[in-house]
Amino acid sequence: MEVDYPEDFRCPISKEVMKDPVTVSTGLTYERKNIEKWFFNYKKSTCPATMQCLHSFDLTPNHTLKRLIQNWQINNNKTNPDSQSCSSSPQPSINHDEMVSLLRAIESSPFKVTPLKKLRSVLGDWSSTLTIMDFIGSGGIEVLVKIVIQVLVDFDGFRACEEALGILHRLPLQSEEDKMFDQLSKPECIKAVTLMLQRGSADARLYAIAIFQKLAKANLISNWLLKDQGIDFFKSLLELVSDEICSKASSCALEVLIEILGSSKKSRLKAIEAGAICLLLELLLDSNRFKCEKILLLIKLLCEIAEGRLALVEHGLGIAAVTKKLLHVSNAATKLAVKILWLICNFNPTEKVVEEMMICGSVKNLLALMHIDGRSSTKGRVMKMFKLHGNSWKRYPCFPVELNEYLGLEK
Repeated sequence: MEVDYPEDFRCPISKEVMKDPVTVSTGLTYERKNIEKWFFNYKKSTCPATMQCLHSFDLTPNHTLKRLIQNWQINNNKTNPDSQSCSSSPQPSINHDEMVSLLRAIESSPFKVTPLKKLRSVLGDWSSTLTIMDFIGSGGIEVLVKIVIQVLVDFDGFRACEEALGILHRLPLQSEEDKMFDQLSKPECIKAVTLMLQRGSADARLYAIAIFQKLAKANLISNWLLKDQGIDFFKSLLELVSDEICSKASSCALEVLIEILGSSKKSRLKAIEAGAICLLLELLLDSNRFKCEKILLLIKLLCEIAEGRLALVEHGLGIAAVTKKLLHVSNAATKLAVKILWLICNFNPTEKVVEEMMICGSVKNLLALMHIDGRSSTKGRVMKMFKLHGNSWKRYPCFPVELNEYLGLEK
């Protein structure tokens, strides 16, 4: 069983146990590679956990914490892993009176972070259905949503908002009729979660995108987003998609973009203006199978409108990047890549595009798909592309002569 490390041993950015802990000027400690990426790759000038502006980017090695982590690992390995895991992570338990008392303290106290932390700790991972029902019945969701909305008035309360989101994002939802959906889908709450997505700490952004993922799947935010959200919202989503430190945040952001872009063409225009095509193409080149399929789906959705196709064609690696994923990834990736190339061939058939498809290997890979047995929508699109542009491609010596008659091309 996996060992449950103390929370202080984990990097606030990645939530992984630190190997090379370093301290920033705010006094907080991070894994060196994560905080360096935050400063120098993402060009941030704030502390990820507190969002305080930093005037110095000096990193001080935290040798004391590093020794503590190493000693804890040595001592822990001497014990039975199973018994250690069981003893270090007991199942949380909370009675009704304690829950109500904490909720009242959160409502009445001006210092909400401490009781919120305690509530989050005792609620744990929501493994008990009775605890969930008791929390909802005690008005817990309403209390937390009020705290979330308060950040619109006073952003200094973002720490309390972060703790509230940390509880809400883990709450399992059974149906769209859940009380949590009713509360979180309110315009004021959506605005507050959006604010945390754009300006919150690394943890807050993860909680915010996880909540958006739940709401997007329930189709409860798309229409509102189309009306009131600007380009900055999509820039924040794209920044999370490219997050190499927190894969969970990146995965959630991909899912949210797919749900939103799939529901409206207006949202696609905003995403394109935010630079979606350029970023997705760059991520596509080194993506694994899971991420590749989702990125290709997003590119396909964007290429269904003229602005998206133009952005892909004008990108220096647009056609080449899609071609690279045409074969040897998965059937789903092949179908999506063919759809993208078909959209480009059909609606943007400039001489430059047709020539680029030959030069970067698109035609060669499409020819390989001609050998698919039987009929399929993918093979049908390939056939249409060759009938449209075969007369241009056949001028190249690598084009098979026997295809002229098969495709009915001019001799």
